[in-house]
Amino acid sequence: MPIETIDTLVVGGGQAGLAMSEHLGANGIDHLVLERSRIAERWRVERWSSLVANGPAWHDRFPSKEFSDCGPDDFPTKDSVVSYFEDFAAEKNVPIRCGVEVTEVSKSADGLGFDIETSHGPLHARNVVAATGPFQKPAIPPLVPARDGLTQIHSTAYHSPEKLPEGAVLVVGAGSSGSQIAEELRASGREVYLSIGAHDRPPRRYRGKDFVWWLGVLGKWEMKSPPVGADHVTIAVSGANGGRTVDFRRFAANGITLLGMTAGYDGGTLTFAPDLARNIALGDANYLTVLDEADAYVAREGIDLPLDPDARHIGPDPECVTHPVLALDLAKAGIKTIIWATGFTQDFRWLAVDAFDELGKPAHQNGVSKEPGIYFLGLPWLSMRGSSFIWGVWVDAKNLAQHIAQSGRRRG
Repeated sequence: MPIETIDTLVVGGGQAGLAMSEHLGANGIDHLVLERSRIAERWRVERWSSLVANGPAWHDRFPSKEFSDCGPDDFPTKDSVVSYFEDFAAEKNVPIRCGVEVTEVSKSADGLGFDIETSHGPLHARNVVAATGPFQKPAIPPLVPARDGLTQIHSTAYHSPEKLPEGAVLVVGAGSSGSQIAEELRASGREVYLSIGAHDRPPRRYRGKDFVWWLGVLGKWEMKSPPVGADHVTIAVSGANGGRTVDFRRFAANGITLLGMTAGYDGGTLTFAPDLARNIALGDANYLTVLDEADAYVAREGIDLPLDPDARHIGPDPECVTHPVLALDLAKAGIKTIIWATGFTQDFRWLAVDAFDELGKPAHQNGVSKEPGIYFLGLPWLSMRGSSFIWGVWVDAKNLAQHIAQSGRRRG
């Protein structure tokens, strides 16, 4: 029986894979999308129940389709996002097969394309696009050993307060996920501790415009590389409760105990770096810098936006910042659960080709890998700051599809 052959295989049926399909189709390129589970599976099972998008619906979407179940300034729920991608796939007739896992991609013996092993049999393709996204393998530091009476989960496994064991909760990581989870847990009546590392803390809105709008007009989305030393700095921003600025002083006022970066563990006691005040101050500096740049833009362009003097008010540091807790006996604090909001690592074990650098990271230029015919899509900073966002991945997919089309014409 002959092996199925296609021009371009897209691995992953999330936002990256669907965007890639739209542009491959527009270029007349025969392609197939394989998804090991369901369309937008991570939005279905690796997000907590109350999650909404971190950007408003007018922004966090493909340019070719609007959200049908919420207003442009609303923050779509996770279920809305799933429906959005399902509807997009149907409207665009995306050639997708769900429930098919790609287990290995290797260079063909004749050098003409790639042999693909899947859970449903072999395929052959001239090109392969790795569109498995930025959130591949949850990262939990091997700090606290497993022991009776203590539950440890990654933020992707958190769903709601009532599904956690009784008792206090420590959330490690204060980016978008960690800060939102901590605030939700505290609102439910839990005793909550939040470990905060280096972070950016932008305003949700300023002078009547959303943060994502400011990033656009200030040219931040198109930045080609992160500032020196800020490659892994997390961003504390939220669309929860209608969208409001993440304010860790407000968290403390509401009863959350703020802690520095988690540093060590010994005999039931966690230790924390004495960096909480510094991390809070640097977050404030980032916040004020955005306001300064926004004000300068308004003055330079002569546009009419209302003043927002209250945005510059920053209250005094709470007690937990001025006199930080540097060691915490988990049992005495009643902590029964640790939620690690500590990001992800990449997992390309299935991609057995020469497309990686000496550290095992994808070696590419704007998604075009050093292995001809292999492409990456949806990774952070693939071509710009916005590359891992819904609208940004659409832009990158358009460029990759054009590259694939041009390469095909050159090969004849």
